[in-house]
Amino acid sequence: MTLEAIYRQHASFVWKTLRQLGLDETEAEDAMQEVFLTVHRALPGFEGRSSMTTWLFTICRSTARDRRNRAYRRREVSDEEAIEREEDRRGDASRAVEQGQQLRALQEILNRMSAEQREVFVLFELQAMSGEEIAETLQIPLGTVYSRLRLARGVFQSAVASLNPTRPETLP
Repeated sequence: MTLEAIYRQHASFVWKTLRQLGLDETEAEDAMQEVFLTVHRALPGFEGRSSMTTWLFTICRSTARDRRNRAYRRREVSDEEAIEREEDRRGDASRAVEQGQQLRALQEILNRMSAEQREVFVLFELQAMSGEEIAETLQIPLGTVYSRLRLARGVFQSAVASLNPTRPETLP
């Protein structure tokens, strides 16, 4: 398979994975280039012992981790509010606003999870990988996958509850 074919088939997966692993849009754009440079360099050695998405996820995970570590060492602070203030002039504005709010809420929830929990949650819930595939991809025991998934789901449920608290009905 050529780099061009891999990019055409998997660019969306790589982008979503990088965002779900906690990178903001600007950082994800640069990280995506790094991922495909890594793919270009490593492609001759790819033996197909895992699926292409498993291999790409592993590269994404390493790239996102490295970028977060570099940002921490430089003490960078991303300006998420500046991104949110940018006007989206494509399509239906109300739909874009609603979708943006949902994506920010999801990103906020994912950011509440530890890196290990987020990786398992993203692979299981958003990328629809099986527990066995996740264990192989992350090179951890299957029991650890399900333990992290359980903890991540707990964080997710707590975060959803705090974002949408139920209000008692008041009588008129």
